[in-house]
Amino acid sequence: MEDLASAYRHCERVTRRRAANFFYGIRLLPPEKRRAMCAAYAFAREIDDIGDGDLAPEQKLAALDELQGRLYGANGTEPTPMMVALGDATRRFDLPVDAFDDLIAGVRTDIYPARFETFDETVLYCRRVAGSIGRLCLAIFGSADRERAVALADDLGVAMQLTNILRDVREDATNGRVYLPREDLIRFEVPEFPEGSPEALSALIEFQAARAREWFDRGLELVPLLDTRSASCVLAMTGIYRRLLDRISESPQLVMERRVSLPGWEKAWVAARSLMEAAA
Repeated sequence: MEDLASAYRHCERVTRRRAANFFYGIRLLPPEKRRAMCAAYAFAREIDDIGDGDLAPEQKLAALDELQGRLYGANGTEPTPMMVALGDATRRFDLPVDAFDDLIAGVRTDIYPARFETFDETVLYCRRVAGSIGRLCLAIFGSADRERAVALADDLGVAMQLTNILRDVREDATNGRVYLPREDLIRFEVPEFPEGSPEALSALIEFQAARAREWFDRGLELVPLLDTRSASCVLAMTGIYRRLLDRISESPQLVMERRVSLPGWEKAWVAARSLMEAAA
């Protein structure tokens, strides 16, 4: 069906262009799973773009309501290519559509300056904006132990979002978003983050990086529950984030100066190594 094929191609173009880290893992999947992942990513990307866009808060909320309505077919509008592809992927893989509801709830948090008092509040946010993606991915991957795998996929989402928080901590603070819990800011004597001594800020970042690493260690118990290609996808995506986390741990002061990233060649190397590791 050409319309469906065209819709999937649209989603793949969006994913290739916008998923700077995820696409290195997604392209390791067989075609049917890769197309479904691109459809899910394209919809998630549209949600995120609303949250990060320039609309007024009330307009952002209205746009999220409209997009959520489209997810459930409530708006009666002509389906976009993205929605055509997502609908097909949902039928093929029984995608948990409520995971998108969680993502939308998390993005609503971003519309106003974010402040979390406790780490539990930070984790809840991470589960909504990233654990939700982990659950969608798992539906596409399939698993030998679905119940256990769902929790582990959620944990990996938290681990990657904690890494994102550290990577973007300076930029987010400039925009009034501080995702590090206030209890930790007080503990490390930087209650008015990002104001604080270099030593205190470095100690705070190192502590949060060690915490993210614990979530990775637990979440990666998911890998043996997946088939080889799906496992390689997970290892590629998490491998990129773990190397990013290593960079931050080695030089925690860097995130207060600039956005830490990996070069393209290193991401490609991680993806290639993940194929071999998953097949071993």
